[in-house]
Amino acid sequence: MDVQILWDALLALVPPVAVGGVFWVMMRGILRADSKERTVYQKMEAEMRAEREGAPKP
Repeated sequence: MDVQILWDALLALVPPVAVGGVFWVMMRGILRADSKERTVYQKMEAEMRAEREGAPKP
């Protein structure tokens, strides 16, 4: 098997792998931001409920 053909095949895989890596990093950031936002929102909601009920803050 010609080494040039193998090298060309491997180089052809670089762009899709790079795009996949960028997509993975972006989606991971979005999902992590969403989970952090939900956590903060739940904390704020618990504090508001505690204030409405007159209980001390946790």
